[in-house]
Amino acid sequence: MSETTKIPTTPSAVKFGTDGWRGIIADDFTYANVRIAVTAIANYVVAHEDASKGVCIGYDTRFGSPQFARLAAEVISQAGIPVLLAKDITATPALSYGVRKLGAAGGIMITSSHNPAQWNGVKYKASYGGSGSPGIIKQIEGYLGVPLPEAKTPGAITEVDFMPDYVAAVEAFADLPLIAKGGQRFLIDSMFGAGAGVLKGIFERAGVPCVEIRAEHNPLFPGINPEPILPHIALTQKKVVEEKCAAGLVTDGDADRIGSVDEHGNVVDAHKIYSILLWWLLEKKKWPGDVTRAFNTTKMLDRIAAKYGRKLYEHGIGFKYVCDLMLDESKNILIGGEESGGVGIKRHLPERDGILNALLIANVMAEEKKTLGELVAMLQAEFGEHQYGRIDMHINEQLKHSAIKRASSGLTDIAGYKVLKSEDMDGIKFYLENPASFGLKNAAETWLLLRASGTEPLLRVYCESNSQDAVTKILKAAEQFVLEG
Repeated sequence: MSETTKIPTTPSAVKFGTDGWRGIIADDFTYANVRIAVTAIANYVVAHEDASKGVCIGYDTRFGSPQFARLAAEVISQAGIPVLLAKDITATPALSYGVRKLGAAGGIMITSSHNPAQWNGVKYKASYGGSGSPGIIKQIEGYLGVPLPEAKTPGAITEVDFMPDYVAAVEAFADLPLIAKGGQRFLIDSMFGAGAGVLKGIFERAGVPCVEIRAEHNPLFPGINPEPILPHIALTQKKVVEEKCAAGLVTDGDADRIGSVDEHGNVVDAHKIYSILLWWLLEKKKWPGDVTRAFNTTKMLDRIAAKYGRKLYEHGIGFKYVCDLMLDESKNILIGGEESGGVGIKRHLPERDGILNALLIANVMAEEKKTLGELVAMLQAEFGEHQYGRIDMHINEQLKHSAIKRASSGLTDIAGYKVLKSEDMDGIKFYLENPASFGLKNAAETWLLLRASGTEPLLRVYCESNSQDAVTKILKAAEQFVLEG
C-alpha cells in the first residue's frame, strides 16, 4: 500500500498546522483520527481551561461535517465537559463569536476552510474567540495519543444556533444605513459554503441591492475549490459585469476569508482588501492601534502604517500569530491579517471574518462614494503600484524539501534580478533588485517567497513587484528552479 493511500491508525496521522488539523476524507480524515484530535483537545480543556464552561462545536457544508461534529460532541461529553452543538451549518467566525459571547472554555469547528472537496478538518478556537495561539496548539499536540479520562457523568449536549447573535454583531459593527443610502449594487458569491445566505440576508434587511450566486449547499463544490482566488472566482468576474454591480464580495468555504472582484471583473486580491480596510480605519475612523501582517503579505501595508505613525509587526504565516499579538497586553493591535484573505479587527474579534470584512468593504465604498476599482486605484496612486501573484505547486515531499534546501543555500540571481538580501522567518524570502523600478515614485519592493506546507505535499511560491509582468516572469523562473530538483 502506497504512502498516499494507506489509512493511518496512530496519532502521527494527526498534525496541527497553522490553523488546526486537516486531512483527506476516508483516507486520514476518519472517525478514528477525528476522535484522536478531539480527545487531545478535551485533555487540553480539562487540564488548562475551566471545563465547566463547556465547548462550542460547529460545522460547515462539507461531506460528513454534521456527523464528525456529532462525534466530536460525544468525545467532549465523555470527558464530562458540557457541549453546545450547532443546530445547523455555521460560519467559522460565528462559532468563534459564540465561544466568546457565551464564555465557553473553547470551540471546535469541523471544516477544511478553502481546501478541495475531498478534505475536511478540525479547527480549535480558544476561549477568547479566536484561533488557538501557537502555545495552545503546541499544548494540544502534546496530548495526541493520550487516553481520555472518562468522567463519571457525561457532559450535556445541547443544540444551539450560533448565527443570530453573530449576525446582530456584524450588523451593528458596519454602517448599514450608509451602505443602503449609497445605492450601490453588490454581487455575493458564497462558493457553496457556510456563508450562503448570510450576507444576502443582511443586505436585504437593510435595503442594499444585491444578487447572490453559488448559495446552495453542495459538499462537492462543483467545478471549484471554495477558495476566493482564481480560477475559482472566474464566474464571479463574469457575473459582476453582467449584473452591473459595483463589486463582487466572495467568502470561502467556512466564511472566515474574503475575496473580491471590482466593477470591471478584475480580481482585487486579499492584499488590496486589507490595504483598503487599513487605510479606512486609520484615515477615516482614526482608531488607535498598531498593525500586524504575515510574512507573505503586501508591503503596501507597511507604507500605510508608516504614513499614520503606526507600528507594524511582521509574523509567521497563520492567523494564530495575529491572534497571539492581539492578545498581548503590552501591545495595542488594531488590525491584523494574512495573504489568504484572513483579516481580523480586534474590536470585533481576534479572528478573521470574511462576512464582516465584506460588509466593511461595502461600508468604505459608500463612505467614499467610489466603486471597488476606484478605491484600489486611489491607493495605488498614493502608495505605489503593488502587483502580486502566487502559484501552488503540488509536488512530492522530496522535491519540496530539495527546493527549500537549495534556495536556503544562497542564490545571487533569480530570473535576471539580483538578490539583495534574504529572510527566513517562515520559508525563504528573497528581495530582488528590479531595474524597471529605478526612478519611479513609490515603486513597490520586489520580493519572492518559497514556503513548504507542513501538512501536505505542497510548495507555495509568492511574489510581489511593481508590475504584473515582473511578477509573472519571477514566478515562472521560481517554478522552473523548484522543478529542477
